[in-house]
Amino acid sequence: MKTVTTRKGVVATLDLPKPSLSDQSVIVETVYSAISPGTEMLIIDNSKKTEDAIPLGYSAAGIVREVGANVDSLQVGQRVACYGAPFVRHAETIAVPKHLAVPIPDHVDIREAAFVAQGAIAIHALRQSDLRFGETAVIVGLGILGQLLCQIASAAGFRVIGFDLLPERCERLRASGAGVACSSPEELAEAIRDRSDGAGADAVFVCAGGKAGGLIDQALGWLRDRGKVVIVGDVKTEFSREKLFAKEAQVVISRAGGPGRYDPVYERNGVDYPIGYVRWTEGRNMGEYIRLLAEGRVSVGSMISCTVPIEDAPSAYERIVSDPRGNLGVLLSYERAAAPAGV
Repeated sequence: MKTVTTRKGVVATLDLPKPSLSDQSVIVETVYSAISPGTEMLIIDNSKKTEDAIPLGYSAAGIVREVGANVDSLQVGQRVACYGAPFVRHAETIAVPKHLAVPIPDHVDIREAAFVAQGAIAIHALRQSDLRFGETAVIVGLGILGQLLCQIASAAGFRVIGFDLLPERCERLRASGAGVACSSPEELAEAIRDRSDGAGADAVFVCAGGKAGGLIDQALGWLRDRGKVVIVGDVKTEFSREKLFAKEAQVVISRAGGPGRYDPVYERNGVDYPIGYVRWTEGRNMGEYIRLLAEGRVSVGSMISCTVPIEDAPSAYERIVSDPRGNLGVLLSYERAAAPAGV
């Protein structure tokens, strides 16, 4: 099967063996997989240090072709959204543990469902903030993850302010109707004053990446007393103790899609956490993203910049590097003649 990998900083589409079915998994033929620019470009850069070919990708949507003996929640022929490396990758066929695949309703665009990883990550970040209805959320960095976070926060009834230095991304947020968008620190400070009645933001979500430092200190300045900074992006985690102390603020990190991520007992072995003890797991957050799509509360379609066949995957990454402004959401496509209606 065709699989997208990186080795020594070079992206290539290779023919690799198909995965095997386990009792706790399903075999899925991929229809679309979504590129996550921030994470995947970091993996590509890190691959310069190794001789091994590293698979790329962790978010996809496709059709169930085989079902393991201990899987009763999914059926052959069903459309599913899938999340989580190393199981999910840019490949024609993937073996996905049962808790990392969720059904897609017939009327939902499978292209939008392929961004289930970004949706689950955004949802978990909001849960980490512990915001309440009517409180103010500032989202820093309006890539596709930040845009989704704005949409989901707006759907949850929060006062949303997005911040990005790229005017194009601010315009996209305004077009979605999911919040106020600001492209300068001065504009952001004014919006926070207006939306928070002068108190400051209840939470600031740092979705931007970068190793320059200083961003968390800025976020602390935008907070209200005892507010919270939630780190979502790959940002340098240095900040001033004095700024933190002055507001008795909290700085927390959001780990991927929620409880269960990176736990082999949950993911590989298929042992769920009891809902009475862990209300929102990784898999349940994935399901919530699909529900929001199904109910029209969030939309990704307008953010999909291009769709590239898996054979030409290297060109997709070249586009992202050469034109990050114009390539917000990039999909890889896989020919599926037997795909059901709606694909």
